[in-house]
Amino acid sequence: MSAITNASNDLPGDPLRQLTLDQLRQRTSVKWREHPDDVLPLWVAEMDVLPAEPITKAVTDAMATGDTGYPAGTAYAEAVAAFDAERWHWDDFDPALTRTLPDIGLGFVELLKLVTSPGDAVVVNNPVYPPFYELCALNGRKVIEAPLNAAGRIDFAALAAAFELALGRGGRAAYLLCSPHNPTGTVHTRAELARVARLSADYGVRVVADEAHAPIVAPGTTFTPYLTVPGTEDGLAVLSAAKAWNLAGLRAALGIAGPAAAADLARVPKAMTQRPSHIGVIAHTAAFREGGPWLDGLLAGLEGNRRLLAAALAERLPEIRYRPQPGTYLAWLDCRALGLGDDPAAVFLERGRVAVNSGLPFGSGGKGHVRINFATSPEILTEAVERMAAAV
Repeated sequence: MSAITNASNDLPGDPLRQLTLDQLRQRTSVKWREHPDDVLPLWVAEMDVLPAEPITKAVTDAMATGDTGYPAGTAYAEAVAAFDAERWHWDDFDPALTRTLPDIGLGFVELLKLVTSPGDAVVVNNPVYPPFYELCALNGRKVIEAPLNAAGRIDFAALAAAFELALGRGGRAAYLLCSPHNPTGTVHTRAELARVARLSADYGVRVVADEAHAPIVAPGTTFTPYLTVPGTEDGLAVLSAAKAWNLAGLRAALGIAGPAAAADLARVPKAMTQRPSHIGVIAHTAAFREGGPWLDGLLAGLEGNRRLLAAALAERLPEIRYRPQPGTYLAWLDCRALGLGDDPAAVFLERGRVAVNSGLPFGSGGKGHVRINFATSPEILTEAVERMAAAV
């Protein structure tokens, strides 16, 4: 509905209140071109925000000087090190134990290649980000599921059983840890991550942590980088500014190794470390170096939307089960009580003209579920819930 407007003067520090729906529809990205203009898109992981000013300036300056070649140097890693020290107290982050990578997806694929071979198994906690399945399969790895428990947290009995099954196939095995978890928004505690490290060591399973959503954690909740936990010295992680600062179109990521995994990370092909976009590296560096105030405004806005979504669903669609979690800008909705079949997203799209992600590609446990991206204005989010309610 083009009549939707944003109360941009209410919270000037909230990036989610800066754009109207008409302005957003001028975009040409997949979020705004996949469906007709009468559909509200709350699906793909793109936020309805303008970039942080330091990022805009860094990219504009680079373009103005023709700095559009290939990436070089350690500025990205140094910016991450400073951010990590300030936000997560990771004071011994070593830029020497990093490599630039094209993006998060290709990043975790390259890290998995270091510790597994074609035919080996990769354990995941389902429901989980669909590319975990797709990219592992494309690279000849067998995915084994260790379902989350009923509270959406790591089920360690299921994880141990998955490790046994993975190693029972022969060869090596890896655990692709999603932290914070997509789609549930669960933020793993330090104690949980320490238990992951112990269990993985007991079984000889290498851990690769996808920390794409790491900066997006609600105020008052602590994110713990996996590699800061004792016992993770042979672990690997991949981090990026793409999700937290809405830079999916400016590709870059950073692979990080624990001290005992340094030799593994050094085997990442040079051709792969040169594949990130140079402009992407510049943008991500500016985000980690100077984007903190903008991020704080975003996190406050997301927390408001998280509460708004929970209240709106409770009022208009009480049959939907939603357990708000402090991580990401994604909500995992259990719609099975609505009786809409295995794929409620299709009903919400056809009848309500709201695009959300089907739960089916997220693995076992996805039937009857949808994922919704609430990184939009409160007005658009409210309208989306109204349309979903009208659809049923």
